[in-house]
Amino acid sequence: MSFQFTDMNFKKEALEADMPVLVDFYADWCGPCKMMAPVIDELAKEYEGKVKIGKLNVDDNPETARQYRVMTIPTLIIYKNGELVDTVVGVVAKNALKEKLDAL
Repeated sequence: MSFQFTDMNFKKEALEADMPVLVDFYADWCGPCKMMAPVIDELAKEYEGKVKIGKLNVDDNPETARQYRVMTIPTLIIYKNGELVDTVVGVVAKNALKEKLDAL
């Protein structure tokens, strides 16, 4: 199961994490987001202990979404050492995400 990021825990859990972080900015009503959900959950299992992978609901947590200018969902952002290192917008293949994570 992927981690649940919120406006309240984002700084501590994503930016101050001791490993790379992949955040899936999504909404419950978003069809493409629902398509990505199983991919995110699979990656969370595969990279457990190596990459923190989780989701942030943009409807419930608008501050973080606004801060990172998330205009389209799903948007996946990869952070390393508190810095944004990559952004992927829209539905993407699991292998493409694995390549980005493996490069970290």
